[in-house]
Amino acid sequence: MFSHGMRPYVIAEIGANHNGDLDLARKMILAAKEIGCDAAKFQSWDEGLFAKVVYEENKFLGDDYRERKDYTLKEIMAEFKVHREAMSELAGFCKEIGIDFCSTPFTPEQVDDLVAFGAPFIKIASMDLVSDYLLRHAAGTGLPVIVSTGFSTLEEIDHAVRTLEEAKASEIVILHCLGLYPPPDEAVNLLNMDMLREAFDYPVGFSDHTLGPEIAIGSFARGAVVLEKHFTLDKTMFGWDHKISADMPEMEAICRGRDRVHAALGRPRRTLTDAEVSRRAEFRRSIVAARDVKKGERLTADDLDYKRPGRGIAPNMDHLIVGRTATRDIAADELLSWQDLSAQ
Repeated sequence: MFSHGMRPYVIAEIGANHNGDLDLARKMILAAKEIGCDAAKFQSWDEGLFAKVVYEENKFLGDDYRERKDYTLKEIMAEFKVHREAMSELAGFCKEIGIDFCSTPFTPEQVDDLVAFGAPFIKIASMDLVSDYLLRHAAGTGLPVIVSTGFSTLEEIDHAVRTLEEAKASEIVILHCLGLYPPPDEAVNLLNMDMLREAFDYPVGFSDHTLGPEIAIGSFARGAVVLEKHFTLDKTMFGWDHKISADMPEMEAICRGRDRVHAALGRPRRTLTDAEVSRRAEFRRSIVAARDVKKGERLTADDLDYKRPGRGIAPNMDHLIVGRTATRDIAADELLSWQDLSAQ
């Protein structure tokens, strides 16, 4: 499904931006399809993601909730989760309109649900790159496994890749990712994708938490075959990730940039298009006579000039002309030809 050099696959990360509203989720899926995304992705968490101590401390709230007193963490987790039956319905809706469905699982049971729902791959969140039991279970499905690398050292990434390999993962894609929302531009380090590709020889991509479309588009130029980007219909909407998500115009710009950059990348070898060759003579220079030259005169460097078009002797051949004699009268500004010159 994924390979080096393929047309980049863009995942609209809806995550929890549906705010627990299935009608909104459907609208977001439709919008993602309309603007050219390849997949609409959700997250399969529920209240079981956190231990009791986290709920007792009532921390880990999104920016929109930190100052609110009318929601506890447990309440908002319950409101924004997507039940299994609803997830199955969303998967069916994706199939109906022709966009891939996927979700990030946080338990082996949720991995199995995604297989049942027809997800084409399993996406492992950065937090679970060190969860070997979940990596092994994902690999055991036979589906490609995409793993994000936020928070992780190179040694941890290496361990995760070896764990997936030992579990016979059918395909592995490694996403460069920062566990910051949003990261400053100078921290993004897109060149890290080159390192990951060279170190592990697997397709690489980018799980993007930056603001705007520019850095996402830049990742395609670094060879990202998968781009995951948070998606919203309204950045001002109440909820976890709306503020750092791409809206429709931004995601459309990303998809348009994906197509243009992919078309422009080409192959790592020097080639000339037929159109470029056909215009070469028009744009290059030829050697012309800098003055009127009489038959029998010996040419010096001062007798030469260089002007368009490039249908005559190329400028880098001037050293082969100096010292030859003219075989006919040559007018100033006339293109020279080898027939106009004596043999050396």
